[in-house]
Amino acid sequence: MNKKKIIVTGSCGFIGFHVCKCLIENNFKVIGIDNLDNYYDVKIKIRRLNLLRKDANFKFYKKSILDRSLNKLVSKIKPNLIINLAAQPGVRYSFKNPQKYIDTNIKGFLNILEIMKDNKINKLIYASSSSVYGNSKKFPSRESMPLKPENLYGLTKIFNEDMAKFYSQKFLISSVGLRFFTVYGKLGRPDMFIPKVINNMKKGKIIDLYNNGNHHRDFTYVDDISSVINDIANNLLKSRKSNHEVFNLCYGNTVKIGKVIREVSKNLNIKPNIRNKKFQLGDMYKTYGSNRKISKKYKFKNLIDITRGLKEVIDYD
Repeated sequence: MNKKKIIVTGSCGFIGFHVCKCLIENNFKVIGIDNLDNYYDVKIKIRRLNLLRKDANFKFYKKSILDRSLNKLVSKIKPNLIINLAAQPGVRYSFKNPQKYIDTNIKGFLNILEIMKDNKINKLIYASSSSVYGNSKKFPSRESMPLKPENLYGLTKIFNEDMAKFYSQKFLISSVGLRFFTVYGKLGRPDMFIPKVINNMKKGKIIDLYNNGNHHRDFTYVDDISSVINDIANNLLKSRKSNHEVFNLCYGNTVKIGKVIREVSKNLNIKPNIRNKKFQLGDMYKTYGSNRKISKKYKFKNLIDITRGLKEVIDYD
């Protein structure tokens, strides 16, 4: 029996790597596409790529999702499903280089949708973000709530959702959008809060704590994310319906940033060196999502909590 083929864009990124790994372990043939962008240290992306290349069911192409020649490659591969995780991440960076967000997150995603339309590929999973909710006053955030992003990154994700819905209605591309809430885990992005805290504490460096550490985040472990994406992929491949759905992917609780620092400090047995800084433009004071919708449809229960998750990350590093 031939294995189902799945293209994963952003395959060398943090979430993309873990998703590829999980899909391979669940008997899919995975084709990774990544431009190895230097937004953060490319060596980490190469490390992830080398781990994936150890499996015969993984093949890699270095390409940007903006590249029109991607159409020819997709036509040759004939995938059963595309998972688009390629994007320009980061909230603060969106104020410094907005054009990159328009190019990658909007034009790049449009290119993926057009390629799918041209090649009659009708199954899509794509990344959205909790940033679409902005500084909500009502918690937990539910998928039906108004969207009020505080930054361009969040705006691009709303536009992604609208485009996916449009292509679902007009061209019968069945798609699932996933609003990620502060994903963390092994081989994480070095620009994210948890890896920065761990690395700085180990090296005795100062930890910049914005808003005096009064932020709250709904931290979601990457293994829980990749596992449910595998379930969604299986469901989409079996389904004959053509629709568009959006789900929160979150632990379903909120943790004060100070607790994370205390947990890391306890695990490493190192006292943190903290420098308090003011609230940053475009940031969110609190994220706290409801995972009720996705838990009703998929296996998204018994999730890894922050205490266990942090220990696994620290032990791995």
